[in-house]
Amino acid sequence: MNRGFTVWFTGLSGSGKTTILHRLGKKLKELCRNVEVFDGDVIRTDHCIDLGLSKQEHDIFMHRTAFVCKLLTANGMAVISAAISPYREARDKARKEIGDFVEVYVKCPLEVCIERDVKGLYRMALQGEIQTFPGISSPYEEPLNPEIIVETHKETVEESTNKIIKKLVVLGYIPDITSEEDLYSDKEEAVIAKRLSGLGYID
Repeated sequence: MNRGFTVWFTGLSGSGKTTILHRLGKKLKELCRNVEVFDGDVIRTDHCIDLGLSKQEHDIFMHRTAFVCKLLTANGMAVISAAISPYREARDKARKEIGDFVEVYVKCPLEVCIERDVKGLYRMALQGEIQTFPGISSPYEEPLNPEIIVETHKETVEESTNKIIKKLVVLGYIPDITSEEDLYSDKEEAVIAKRLSGLGYID
């Protein structure tokens, strides 16, 4: 059985967690791993709709998510979870509970996240419509010793994803069968697929 692990993304809203989450999930599936992806927004909507954004409710959200990640990790799954998870103590508890825990700090300046604001949450927080919003009206506690830091205001999605893949290799969670040349962009993959289709290898 494959060695299970959880990649835990933390970072401000709008930092790019979800985009990298799905890209990493695709890469791990290409490496023949069983992957489960947890987007914090989806978890809140589907399983934690009863929770708000207070510190106590953040902690409950973290506990519920960590419990599921722990079960899947123990059964050899590659789990990827992305949520703001603003408090260090809660993240440390998740690390202790899950065990095979890889913390990825998705670092991005607050002003850049505010400029992106695709969900309109910062606008609402700045106008006082959201009372406890990490980075604005409540704290976001940066990780002190994450396994990986990606800086989405400086790196492309591919660069950030490849950085994580390389670290997972170093940590022994995935085999060392990748290299810079193996990690194709979406455009490169489309070209390769077209060539293979032309040769009759795939439909």
